[in-house]
Amino acid sequence: MIAMTDTTKTSQCEKILTFLRECGSITPLDAIREFSCLRLGARIWDLKQKGYKIRTDIESAKNRYGDTVHYARYTLLEGEMEDDGTDYISN
Repeated sequence: MIAMTDTTKTSQCEKILTFLRECGSITPLDAIREFSCLRLGARIWDLKQKGYKIRTDIESAKNRYGDTVHYARYTLLEGEMEDDGTDYISN
């Protein structure tokens, strides 16, 4: 396993985790704008597999055509880790 501070190139998972810690939550649009990440759900799954506790809420909004659209908002929960609390991401 590689500690997050040991890498020179930051992975999408690491960027998402940092964003969650700094901003509290993230949506697919945030991920596209911030990191060009088109598969946020898959990266959230990766983080959950590594032991991070992330809640998914489905939200609704109107698009530019007035249609109701639904999207996920992911929130990093307090305590963050389910296991030993080790904070690193493996490649």
